[in-house]
Amino acid sequence: MSELTESLPSTNGTHRTSSSQEQSVKASKIELDIPRLHSLPSEQQNLYLLTFTLGLENHVCSLDHDDICLQQARITKQLLQIVHLAAPVPTRVIRNSLGRCWSYMLDNGDRKPLYESINQLLSVISAGKNEKELHSRHAAVHCLGEVYKAAGDSAITLSTVSCSGLLRLVKLAQNHVGLRAAIYRALEKLVGSVQGSLDEGIAREIWKSARTSASGDKAALVQANACRCLEKLISSTPYFDSASEFEALKTTIWKVCDSPIAIARRAAASCLAAILVNGYSDSAIPTLKSKPRKSKKSGKTQAPPLEDGDDVSSRSASPAPKRNAVKLELSLVDILSQLSSHYVRSSTSNRARAAVTHCYIKVLQRLDSSLVQASYEQIASHLFSELLSSASVSYDRYRLLLTRKYVQKILADCVGSQILAESGRLSAAKTLINSVLRNYPQVVKEIAEPSKQALVGALNALTSLIESLGSVFSSLGDACQDALIQVLQHPSYTVQIQAAFCLRAFVLACPQHLIHCASICMNNATREMSHLTTGRQSHRRCIGFSNGLAAVLSVSPLQPLYGSLEISSRALSIATDLLKSSGQSELRASSTQVQVAWILIGGLMSMGPDFVKIHVSQLLLLWRNALPKPLTKENIAQRDVAELSYLTHVRECALGSILSFLESNQRLVTLDVSIRIAALLQNTAEFLETVPLKRKDDDSSSRIVPSLQLSDLVVMVRRRVLQCYTQLINLGPSSGADALGDSKLLSFAVSLFADPMYAPVSLESSIANSAANFESIWDVSDNRGFGISGLVQGENIMALPGEEIMANPHDKRGWVHLLEDVDGAGSREDLPHPPATEVVNSAIALFAVVFPSQSVKVQEFILEQLATHLSAGSLQRAPGRRAAVAINTAMALLGALKVAVGEISAESGDLKHPAVEKSLEALLRTFVIDPDPHLRRIGYEALGRLCSSSGNAFTTNEINTLIDLIVSNRDPNARAGYAMALGSIHSSVGGMAAGLHLRKIHGVLMSLCSDPHPVVHCCAIEALSQVAESAGLAFSGYVSSTLGLLAQAWSSDAHNEESASLGTSNAEVEVPTPAVIARAITSMINVLGPDLQDSSKARELILSLVSQFECDESPFIQAEGLRCWEHMNLYDPGHISLSTYVKLLRKELQSSDPSICLIAADGLYNLVRRDAQRVFQLAGEGFEEQIWLTLNGNPNLDGIRNLIEAWLGQTSLTEAQDWIVRIQQVLTTSVAKQTEIVPQTAKPADPEVQDEEVAGFATGETKEQGAATAPETSQELLRWQVRVFALQCLSSFVAIVAKDLDLDPESSPGQVLQSKVGDVIRVAFHASTSSVVELRVGGLRLINQILKIFGSTPDPDFSEALLLEQYQAQISSALTPAFNADSSPELASAAVNVCATFIATGMVTDIDRMGRILKLLVGALDSIVGPDSQETSVGDLRGLSPNAQVMVRMAVLSAWAELQAARTDQRYLDKVLEPHVGKLLPLWLSSLQEFARLRFEPDISNHTRPPGPDESLEAVYAALNRQTLLKFYQDSWLGLVDAIASLIEQDPRIVFDALDTKGVTSHASGTGSMTNINYRDAPVAFFMVLFGIVIEALVTRPNDDSPRDILKILSALKKILLPSVAGNAIFQDTLFSETIELFDRLALTEGLAVQSVLVDIAKTLCITHPSAGVENTSSDLTEDVDQLFALARIIVLVLTNTLPNIADPKATPRALLAADAVSVIRSGFDALVEISTIFPSIIKTDLYASILHVFSTILRTPACQTSVVAQVLPVFRGFIQKITTNNPESSSSAITSLNKTCLHQLLAILGIAQRRENESSLACAKNTLLSISVLLTAASSALTADEPLILAALEATLDCLQDLGLAKVAAGCLRSLLLTSPKNETDEAVARYLLPRLLIFITSTRGPDPENARALMAQALTAFVGLHVEDTDRASAAMSLVLPALLLRGQSGGKTLYVETAARIMELARGGLLPVFRSLVAEMEGAMKPFMEEVIRKGGGGGPGNRREGGEGADADGGGEPSIALKFDFGGIKR
Repeated sequence: MSELTESLPSTNGTHRTSSSQEQSVKASKIELDIPRLHSLPSEQQNLYLLTFTLGLENHVCSLDHDDICLQQARITKQLLQIVHLAAPVPTRVIRNSLGRCWSYMLDNGDRKPLYESINQLLSVISAGKNEKELHSRHAAVHCLGEVYKAAGDSAITLSTVSCSGLLRLVKLAQNHVGLRAAIYRALEKLVGSVQGSLDEGIAREIWKSARTSASGDKAALVQANACRCLEKLISSTPYFDSASEFEALKTTIWKVCDSPIAIARRAAASCLAAILVNGYSDSAIPTLKSKPRKSKKSGKTQAPPLEDGDDVSSRSASPAPKRNAVKLELSLVDILSQLSSHYVRSSTSNRARAAVTHCYIKVLQRLDSSLVQASYEQIASHLFSELLSSASVSYDRYRLLLTRKYVQKILADCVGSQILAESGRLSAAKTLINSVLRNYPQVVKEIAEPSKQALVGALNALTSLIESLGSVFSSLGDACQDALIQVLQHPSYTVQIQAAFCLRAFVLACPQHLIHCASICMNNATREMSHLTTGRQSHRRCIGFSNGLAAVLSVSPLQPLYGSLEISSRALSIATDLLKSSGQSELRASSTQVQVAWILIGGLMSMGPDFVKIHVSQLLLLWRNALPKPLTKENIAQRDVAELSYLTHVRECALGSILSFLESNQRLVTLDVSIRIAALLQNTAEFLETVPLKRKDDDSSSRIVPSLQLSDLVVMVRRRVLQCYTQLINLGPSSGADALGDSKLLSFAVSLFADPMYAPVSLESSIANSAANFESIWDVSDNRGFGISGLVQGENIMALPGEEIMANPHDKRGWVHLLEDVDGAGSREDLPHPPATEVVNSAIALFAVVFPSQSVKVQEFILEQLATHLSAGSLQRAPGRRAAVAINTAMALLGALKVAVGEISAESGDLKHPAVEKSLEALLRTFVIDPDPHLRRIGYEALGRLCSSSGNAFTTNEINTLIDLIVSNRDPNARAGYAMALGSIHSSVGGMAAGLHLRKIHGVLMSLCSDPHPVVHCCAIEALSQVAESAGLAFSGYVSSTLGLLAQAWSSDAHNEESASLGTSNAEVEVPTPAVIARAITSMINVLGPDLQDSSKARELILSLVSQFECDESPFIQAEGLRCWEHMNLYDPGHISLSTYVKLLRKELQSSDPSICLIAADGLYNLVRRDAQRVFQLAGEGFEEQIWLTLNGNPNLDGIRNLIEAWLGQTSLTEAQDWIVRIQQVLTTSVAKQTEIVPQTAKPADPEVQDEEVAGFATGETKEQGAATAPETSQELLRWQVRVFALQCLSSFVAIVAKDLDLDPESSPGQVLQSKVGDVIRVAFHASTSSVVELRVGGLRLINQILKIFGSTPDPDFSEALLLEQYQAQISSALTPAFNADSSPELASAAVNVCATFIATGMVTDIDRMGRILKLLVGALDSIVGPDSQETSVGDLRGLSPNAQVMVRMAVLSAWAELQAARTDQRYLDKVLEPHVGKLLPLWLSSLQEFARLRFEPDISNHTRPPGPDESLEAVYAALNRQTLLKFYQDSWLGLVDAIASLIEQDPRIVFDALDTKGVTSHASGTGSMTNINYRDAPVAFFMVLFGIVIEALVTRPNDDSPRDILKILSALKKILLPSVAGNAIFQDTLFSETIELFDRLALTEGLAVQSVLVDIAKTLCITHPSAGVENTSSDLTEDVDQLFALARIIVLVLTNTLPNIADPKATPRALLAADAVSVIRSGFDALVEISTIFPSIIKTDLYASILHVFSTILRTPACQTSVVAQVLPVFRGFIQKITTNNPESSSSAITSLNKTCLHQLLAILGIAQRRENESSLACAKNTLLSISVLLTAASSALTADEPLILAALEATLDCLQDLGLAKVAAGCLRSLLLTSPKNETDEAVARYLLPRLLIFITSTRGPDPENARALMAQALTAFVGLHVEDTDRASAAMSLVLPALLLRGQSGGKTLYVETAARIMELARGGLLPVFRSLVAEMEGAMKPFMEEVIRKGGGGGPGNRREGGEGADADGGGEPSIALKFDFGGIKR
């Protein structure tokens, strides 16, 4: 209990500093301070005692074994002290806590004090006869029960004394209900613990006492506990298994079953079920064996005789030991007969029947599931014959419907859903088909024909089984189809409707039977039409078959792949012909024709507006003919009943089709259509006024329908009129404008639901309606309820048409449902409403939508009329009708107020007039104080909405008035109603509007919470919870006081079912206050929210209360406790133990209550979503299996599915191997009795022997199918829904790993998947060969995924082979079933995709070895283009519907397109594709054209004209299949476009020929390229289709499109924009502007990969622009230039996205650039440079300036220095050279200006970079020096020699020669400037400027030389001399300067420079310079020459060997060949 709060800190704030302090703390926890307790005020004593007791319990639960043994005596003393307390008395919460303390100590501690504890408790129980001590005895009784429950097996000797003491106390407890209930509960625990060791005598005393109390006590709680005690005696002792005791107990149980309170009935039913199951024997001979056959043969089953029990007792049986009584032995038939005999008695009440049904369920649940499965036929036959076919049941309509519902609960909800597994359900369905349905009509003389009721029951059960089995049911498809078609011709309309509904479920689950079923029904109906006059019941059969056909047709929109337009169109044609010819037939035949026609039309309406819209005009004409203006009254009076019935019947049928039209085709209800329909409805309403309801000649012979009188037909027509009116108005104000204007309609509706004059239909109703006999309107069981509405079903208020269902946290239906038997004794929920009730429902709905829109006078009149009806004198004598009128009126007003506040989708209207508000208020107040709680609820909900509609002034007055009425009125019902009204007002108005009244409302409700009456305090607490929820944070100031009050109420015995008062106890059992308190605590937690962390007192109290909730026995309180823990964990996780919370959720996940299981699943999902790994660690072992088993129990549990998906998403990469094994186990393991998973171990297949492996796979699949179909096995696979979900999880896992592999080919999850690929393929193989279609499709898709991921991966063990080669046989075998005749289009399409992927991977490159896979693809292609191309087929799969053919066709074309796309990488595919390209290309193009037509046309066939005679069905109903077909094209179009684009690249001739419709065969095998084709002048016609598809896909792409898909689309767009394909079409103004807008959006929103493609497209469009390169002589800018600018802007926009400082210098670019960003910048800059040449000269300069600006921005950006600049420098050099050399002289000045500006910017950047302000400054300076060098060398011709900027640049570069980090780069740049050749004037000036300065630099020894720059420059000067080798004079002059400088450098540097100097001298003496060198040496004077000789000799320059050695030395000294050179590839520069 306290484990969830075990992480709480100590509340006293102290630390354990010593053992004495620790002992004192412990003592304070376990010792109650009595003086302090009594010193507190009386209202605080209970809370203090509660806090102490819960603290004591927490303390006890925190002790281990040794501590318990040490403190057990002291704790026991304290427990007894609390038991003895006289004030405050120990209440229920205290008693429960004390009992748990004792139980925990005895379970985990020492049992030595056990006897002493029992004796002490017995002493309290037996202490005198003073009734004042009953509270202590009550506590002692409860604790004694808990003691025996925990350790009773160790205290057997005291059991007799204990039982005697408890039994003696029963007499003293006659005035204390709770004590009596506790006594029997304690006895139950005692018997359960002692079991067979209990003394027989005392056991019989208990038996006698419990029987007496069960049958005689008026307290429901006592009855229930007494029955539980009896049940425990039966199941735990051997003394009560005789037939006589069974008979005696049965008499008692039948009495209890008449209890008005559900808890007693449930306990009684469970008790009876226990003794029946206890008496079951396999060897017992059924005494009623022949009765089912007799009933089946006669068609009517009489109720079993009441003396059946005597037969049981007189039967011979083995006597029990020591007794002579006959032991009870019952067969299953006997057990069921015992229950049915009481059920079918006429005197049995509906409550008792509900209890008997509950007993049926309990019996079947407790019997072995294998027995139930084997005996399903017996069980079903018994229920059909003994219950449904019983005369006492079938003669009463209400009783029959109730019994049908109960049989459905037993067979479908209990047996079908809970007991039977998948194989059992399949066997049960087979039993129903073969044993019941196939026997109609009678085939074998010995087997009787099943009765009507048996057929209805069987059809209901079969429908439920079909819905749960889904596609697994297909194995019984043929048998079920035949049986249902036979049953459709049953003469009973009920059977026909049930059969049609079952047929619909069957076709929905097995859609392959849709066309066949529809054809059979249509043919049979047509055949029977020709025999209408033969008297062979053909009219009944026609109606049955037409209903079946309509049901099947309604499935077509849900299964579009299997529908048939031909059948739908033919059905409409038949219906139209029938209506036209009906006037020529006799009356009855005509009636049948009309009914069949309108049934078919009504069924066709569900096809949707796309089918119906072209027939609207025809339908309106048919409706107008069927609903004409009425005849005069004189004419009507002259007609006989048959004619009147015919006219009424025709109208009812036509109105049914109109209602179906309005419900399914709202889009077609235009203003004109609504006006026409409203006129027809008005005609019908006027007709009804003229029909006389009472005619003397109304006998069965004159009726059109024998079972329906004229009055019944009138009621049915009235129902349809009202329904149509309501639906028409709800479609919108414009649609219902005409109807709203008629106030007569409102009065008509009021007269139907509120007229006090109600004629009872029978004498029984008249008697029941008398004031003396009437008890409650809800107990009436005549299927009419005095005209009460069916919208109110107990606590459930059904939604009105158009109402949005919103979850109401304060809806009582949840917890009241827990107290009902089988959805309530006599509950009307889910039962079909009879037409009279539907009339009332529809009248109320119509009133609700019409009333708010009327004028004030009309509203006042209507309200006055309602008040008059409610106060009519006739209602005082008819209490039943009075209650019905009140309920109907209240519901109508509530509906109108819902419309007024906008909760219903209709015109809200206005109810704010003061007079209207006053009238409404008066009416609603009378409802609020009514004794009927359901009427009160409607009243206060309506009152809340009235305040919300009327405004603040009205709300203030209403709240004050209600408070005054609460103070003055002492009636409990009134006070309860007023309290709930306050809560409803606050909830409806909202916390902001009602905030001013919060204090008053809170105060009043707080006082009412302490009211002793259970109804009052329960409603007050509920209202307080509503106020808290709606007030939100505004309520936080009242939380403390509210929590205190709730704690007092929780601990008070006056607020629970264990109260001493009889009335209070029974009231609390029905409406439990603790449940309401638990919900209020949830509201308090939500109010506080995160403030819980700071509110320690409130938090502690909440935690104490919530810890009690999980220990409570009420499922609702447990559920609320889970909600509380979930919210606490959300708001304040620090005070919650996550480990304990997870374990609690895991425990509750196994709860039998679905609501608790749902909350636990959602709670676990929320935790897993945060940290899945930790949750599973905390949950412990076995949690994974439990998760899957829970999902297996309820496959639709979304919480578990979401949990697994979140778990997979978080851990798929970290637990890859575990996930593969986990899902493999889920798919292949078996469930033993659905409680544990039993793995199936199979021998692994040998991968080397493919055939054996396939055989092994097939063997495993055979076993799987056997486990799924063999009913005799106790183990079977998990449900197919769970296996499909697991397969989806595996597919998701593979997709996640595939994405990870794309990012990292060496990823660990990818390696794991690769190593486990054999297991994955094995799983996919088993799935693809399963009997479940969903599994087969999933298996093939999984294989396709694996092929795409690992298709080209080599085998790690055999590198010469591919990984998947060893699995070829398995993959091929998995494909085989997909092409069989019994396959499906989805399966075939998936298999075709696998075939294409298999071929494209390259596992088999020899076309002859591709075998059947390629043959299937070729065959499918031939079926498309062959002479029989009207029907697409794949393999043996034929006879597909048109939609399915399109699906398969697109799959085939997409598969071939995939091969074409892979052709570029897999050259072996040339042989595969070459023979078929000529066929494929036209097919691809036509498919894309069709896709464009479907996608772009806004509404195909958007006309309402009838189809023409020559139009095909596909053309007429093209819009019907548009969405279906679009999906197929949407999945395939990109592959088709990609295939066409790849063909354009590979062989454009065939594509261009096809595009120009020149044929596709002339160049089919050509390989050359076409160079003379020019489509520039006119676009290819088909380009628009391709372009439109691609652009539209980019504009309106789905949200789930991945960037990879966008790249594919853009890549395809890039290919089709080639001028040879597109021509100039793209440059049309509208087309171009829209395309540019799209590119702008993509550039701004998409990633770098997409932006890179955009740059390429923009560049291509610029280059191919018509005006590209065309010089414009005009001075004005043309539109062509604007287009070029727009394309250039796209490129700049992409660059700006990556480098925002291009547009805004203040913007901060990214610190680091990814590789994709570098590529985008490089391609963008390159594109700008490339397109710059095609712009007209008038604007070219501006573009040049922009390019230079972009470059300078890149250069100054820190993030671009390392990688970007090196890639754009070559482009920059090319750009400078291009603009300098390729521009005319007219623009030379502008180019010069641009170059100067650029050089100025570069110098500025260099100056900033040299400051070294950041890490990238050095790299920036280096790049800038290089850029300056590039600019000076490339643009020298555009700069003058005397340009100051050049000199500044040279000086800056020279200065860098002595800069550490820049010297080497500067030397390289100067070398480039010096060595430029050929030189222009500027280059010469640069050389002249540099030469002397460089000579000085290399000869100078002053200044630093950090990077050996002097040596580099010496080498550069040497190379400079070599430039003039052709010019001897210049060479001589240069050498005369350089050689002395070199010698001078060598002389000044010493011998260390000899090697370098020698190398340089030798370079001067090589080649053509040798003569010049010699002449210069000869002219040397002085010591120069000898010094040079010395340098050469010592430097190693004398010979080859020495030169090599000297060279190496020079390199070592840094004087060798420089490592830097200015090249185009700047990426290799060493800086």
